[in-house]
Amino acid sequence: MNHPGFFNIAGPFTLAEIAAATQSEIKGDAAASARTLDGVQPLSEAAPHHLSFFDNRKYLPQLLGTKAGACLVSAPFVERVPVGTVALVAKAPYRAFAQALALFYPEAMRCKAAESGTDVRISPSAVIEDGVEIEPGAIVGPEARIGRGTRIAAGAVIGYRVAIGRDCYVGPLVSVLHALVGDRVILHAGVRIGQDGFGFAMGAQGHLKVPQVGRVIIQDDVEIGANSTVDRGALKDTIIGEGTKIDNLVQIGHNVVIGRHCVIVGQVGISGSTELGDYVVMGGQSGAVGHIKIGNGAQIAGGSHPKDDVPPGAVLAGTPARPFKQWAREVAAVSRLARRAGGSPDDSGGS
Repeated sequence: MNHPGFFNIAGPFTLAEIAAATQSEIKGDAAASARTLDGVQPLSEAAPHHLSFFDNRKYLPQLLGTKAGACLVSAPFVERVPVGTVALVAKAPYRAFAQALALFYPEAMRCKAAESGTDVRISPSAVIEDGVEIEPGAIVGPEARIGRGTRIAAGAVIGYRVAIGRDCYVGPLVSVLHALVGDRVILHAGVRIGQDGFGFAMGAQGHLKVPQVGRVIIQDDVEIGANSTVDRGALKDTIIGEGTKIDNLVQIGHNVVIGRHCVIVGQVGISGSTELGDYVVMGGQSGAVGHIKIGNGAQIAGGSHPKDDVPPGAVLAGTPARPFKQWAREVAAVSRLARRAGGSPDDSGGS
């Protein structure tokens, strides 16, 4: 579907204007200050008319190959910026990036959900196919699209330009913002889709909020349990793959990509920019740090927490997570040591 997007973008801006807004310094030809850029993109997707940023050594290969017109970097990495990309040197590139996003997306901090200044419950600009059921108290925002056979339960909010496919169920008090939802998707009561990702440029002078201008993409046949939350992406999209099933009280951070037919059990937390392959299983109260990849078919035991990339098909347990058999041997060894140290594991120590 050709979607117009959720955010109006300002600009274009010259590099001189961007440098002023981000307290950065232009390196290279003085004439570069007059060059104009019309948007912000990640290193891997940026074109010559885009601004990008680099603030994590893990993404150094992407810096070396970027096609961005300009890139916010710290001084030690200026020489790694490729030819054709102007370096904007900043003491804190991520903080400068937040300031650049605020320049290009001035409305991103206060996003639209429904019509303002009116009591209209269903926007006249919404496109609602035949056979849609909308219960009392639900709100459908401007330019939203809802496919036939879908039911929107009482108190739900379908935000500005949100698209929901056919034969879906959106439960009571669900909010869906900045999202494109496929067919036969079930969102149980209290689900929150498309709110800000938890992005702050932290520093001694305070924590600067980073505007979140990505989307949430939910593919066909996904089910999300009650009171679970899916943050929209910062620049890229947060994506939940076809057929994935998510339990209650799950938190999915911004830029997370979940593959097809995964199973995410209750109280799991997945940090930003983590990628799960297809058929991944994460047990209850497990979690993953940000910026790692969990391979196809991997299984993470309940209460376990990987901190590094997980190979396809691996079965992990513990914190930090390690291969299940290794973890089991370690638990057994500790139990034997405890018995040898005196007393059974059930000994309470009381009289």
